Amino acid sequence: MELRQPVATVGFIDDYCLLYRAVFEDVRLYECFKWLHVGMLSPVSRKTLPEIAKLVGLKDGQSLHHFLRDALWQVEQVRAIRLHLIRQQIGSRPISLCIDETGDVKKGNTTDYVARQYIGNIGTTANGIVSVNAYAVVDGITYPLLFKIYKPKSRLKADESYQSKPQLAIDIIREIQTMGFTIERVLADSLYGESSEFISFLQQLQLPYIVAIRSNHGVLMPKAQRVRYNRWHAYDQPLVQHPTQRRYIREIIFGTRRSVRYYQITKGSTDNPDNADSWFIMTNLTGDIIGSVGSQYTLRAWIEYGFKQVKNELGWHDYRLTDYKSIERWWEIIFSAYLVVSLHADVFKRCQQGEGDEAAESTVHPLPFGQHRDWEMGTTWKSALNNLRLLIQPYWCWGWLEQWIQVFPIPGLKRALHQLMDWMDTFRILPERLLMAA
Repeated sequence: MELRQPVATVGFIDDYCLLYRAVFEDVRLYECFKWLHVGMLSPVSRKTLPEIAKLVGLKDGQSLHHFLRDALWQVEQVRAIRLHLIRQQIGSRPISLCIDETGDVKKGNTTDYVARQYIGNIGTTANGIVSVNAYAVVDGITYPLLFKIYKPKSRLKADESYQSKPQLAIDIIREIQTMGFTIERVLADSLYGESSEFISFLQQLQLPYIVAIRSNHGVLMPKAQRVRYNRWHAYDQPLVQHPTQRRYIREIIFGTRRSVRYYQITKGSTDNPDNADSWFIMTNLTGDIIGSVGSQYTLRAWIEYGFKQVKNELGWHDYRLTDYKSIERWWEIIFSAYLVVSLHADVFKRCQQGEGDEAAESTVHPLPFGQHRDWEMGTTWKSALNNLRLLIQPYWCWGWLEQWIQVFPIPGLKRALHQLMDWMDTFRILPERLLMAA
């Protein structure tokens, strides 16, 4: 018996998801995989399964729930394909590796690995779930690499051993190096900057790093030596989607200058810098770095910026699942949807800079899609997401209106919506080499 073809969604999503087709033997599972991508890229504020089901024209979210909780497919296979696509995309270009953790408040204790712990998003201790995450930044575009769930000691299962967040970060870096990524620098916040185990690991691998440290960070000094605060240097810091900001940096030398250097950066007064407006960093970069270390460290903004997009735009915390196997699947598909945007953001940026190939140029700039009033000519991940959402709008409209058209048949409306969706399917800008990569 001939197997039926999967239901189509939107051209650029279907093209991307086709790279994962071999993971899903059942066509219905493959369709759920595509529908989740459509839903996660949607502008709805809560990416719950019932809301996604409405967007794609399903009666309810039961099939999507089954796909995440019970269906037979391997999250490791999806992850391997996604990481392979990233390697194909960036080639031999080195990455700035950003390490950070994120947490979500959760009620009760039925969800795996939920416990009372520090939740960085709210800056206090609460009942919640935390993960350690890694992103690559290449030429201003973020690519999601890996995540690992943090398992509090109180919630460990019988066959599990405890790992701290810095230890999880070490495992992540090992895996990323094994995949063949070239790490140009590691960027992390003070949780990792204050971890001697994490810093020793980076030094052992001779990896350049710039990490935040606390204002009371301790440094061993021989007797009779003093701490010296060098003069301030001004620099202009480009910020993501914000005007350039004037900042000041100075080196702090504990006794004599060492291979590890310490700096203070402030965006406030240099006469009496307030801790709220300044921060301290530690780095093993060499050479005359006073003019560049501040700008390089601010790349760490991509940590917060990148994951803010995942949480606010793609629905990282919107799952209604309790077992970690299902949650891991949800998070992995979100990373996959994130990659869809990253790949298109890179093409949009190259076209804006006149580096795109001729086929991509003719598709993206300026006709016909660029004539839309809300089409953005920016070069950021968020501007790419906004443009992709415009392309999916007709498909969402069909999902919302299909039931009404069955009640009130309007052939002209149905035909027009399908014609508009056909136009959206002509949007193809990803390089052929990438679409064939998996």
